[in-house]
Amino acid sequence: MQEKGLKKLLSSKAMPYIAGGAVAFFWASAFPATKYGLQYYTPEALTLFRFLVATAVLLGYCAWKKIPLPKKKDLPLFAITGFIGIFLYMWAFSVGTYFVAAGVSSFIISSAPIFALILSILFLKERAGFIIWLGVLTSFVGLGIISLMQGGYFQLNIGTLLLLVASISTSIFTVIQRRLVERYSAIQAAAYCVAFGTLFMFIFFPALIREIPYAPMHVNLMVVYLGIFPAALAYFFWSLALSKAKKTVYVTSFMYLVPFIASIIAFFWLGERLSILTLIGGAIIITGMVITNLKKSDEADTVVGD
Repeated sequence: MQEKGLKKLLSSKAMPYIAGGAVAFFWASAFPATKYGLQYYTPEALTLFRFLVATAVLLGYCAWKKIPLPKKKDLPLFAITGFIGIFLYMWAFSVGTYFVAAGVSSFIISSAPIFALILSILFLKERAGFIIWLGVLTSFVGLGIISLMQGGYFQLNIGTLLLLVASISTSIFTVIQRRLVERYSAIQAAAYCVAFGTLFMFIFFPALIREIPYAPMHVNLMVVYLGIFPAALAYFFWSLALSKAKKTVYVTSFMYLVPFIASIIAFFWLGERLSILTLIGGAIIITGMVITNLKKSDEADTVVGD
């Protein structure tokens, strides 16, 4: 009965939204959890530790369920996807955030849905009418309000450029994943991309070996959490959402929620201030997502990318 119920849920029309919401929550929780871990680890060591855990969880599940490996001809595609979407994204994000204020950082990173929408129009031939663009830009305005409340001012420096690289990297990753889930299951698309991305991270191995003996158990457990939930499960749900959604933008729009949810988590967990403007920004983001996902957006008369 439970297995039938799970299959029914996975095939339901609500599944992309459930999975997208789970990803937004997991990725949002990564911000305060990472802050916690960085008390004892450098960003490079923390990233490798986190993705070693994620790889162990995903590949362990694949081995347990005897899920087949990718075809040899597709291995380069998995390797490229892992390099761009896991290694390059995480490195550019970690280093870029060091040079840029939190508000600017979240604003640039969360602009990824716009890049993903453009790439999906160009390479996936997806239709995007006026209503979809209206919803995306509405959410972007809400994101801008939240980012403004987090402080900082925009200036062009190496950190800004690296965060832009990270935003574009995750957009490219999403578009390639959309292609991969047409040929592979969500768990395959997530597990093997994460595994390849982790392989590239082994250049950080000396740092991890130096730092891990000095980190207390509660910090290491926090990194394990980062590996299981905001990495392993989040990338699986991301692939699952992409495999079920009619359009890529229906999934990527959930990325706008990440800074908003992160602010709420930080309020309850770290005691950080939660302003009324942050709540207003969150409401605008959700309004934009509702507009983006209106049924009428599939049938918009004004279409970009035909």
